[in-house]
Amino acid sequence: MDLQYYGANCVVLVYKGMRIVVDDNLAELGCKSITKAGDVLLYTSSPRSKPGPEAKIVIDQPGEFEIGDISIMGIAVRGHMDDENQHSNTIFKIIAGELSVLVTGHMHPDVVENQLEVIGIVDVMFIPVGGNGYTLDPVGALKVIKEVEPSLIIPTHYADKEIKYQVPQLDLNSALKELAMEPKEVTNKLRLKTGELSDITQLVVLEKS
Repeated sequence: MDLQYYGANCVVLVYKGMRIVVDDNLAELGCKSITKAGDVLLYTSSPRSKPGPEAKIVIDQPGEFEIGDISIMGIAVRGHMDDENQHSNTIFKIIAGELSVLVTGHMHPDVVENQLEVIGIVDVMFIPVGGNGYTLDPVGALKVIKEVEPSLIIPTHYADKEIKYQVPQLDLNSALKELAMEPKEVTNKLRLKTGELSDITQLVVLEKS
């Protein structure tokens, strides 16, 4: 499985030729959409507008989906700016082969027990760290990390001069200091293989593609 990061919360997973694009709202943020025809599109929250090319399938709600050899589970959670009883955000657990990836988006740091049971074991978790009331900050991100206990963390949604965020975001270096985690690796593409992940939670920085 190959993983790439395109800024904001937009990530791409490629497995056996299938491309899964999560949260491509880049056009709304002053950047170019990276969606291609035939992609599987996932949205953790409803975008104001969807990219142009015809996707193979678009998923923006909870549920269980099977696409080829890939299993996708959408789990309803409280959004970061939701009231206590709202669940406007969908986190996605993507299982390909023996690897599982969780993409969180703008979730609230409070995760309840039944959600954790559904999430189960996670190998890699993408999680925002930009904060300022709009999304998870490092403190909230750490709370989710401790609850989910993934093998690998990849931070997203931090300051980027090319992205016109609705709310200014914390820069990555400051976020890493608050997380108190040194990156295991800095790369622009991460290729995951079964059996390579540590029992201890580690952090990788994916440079923007």
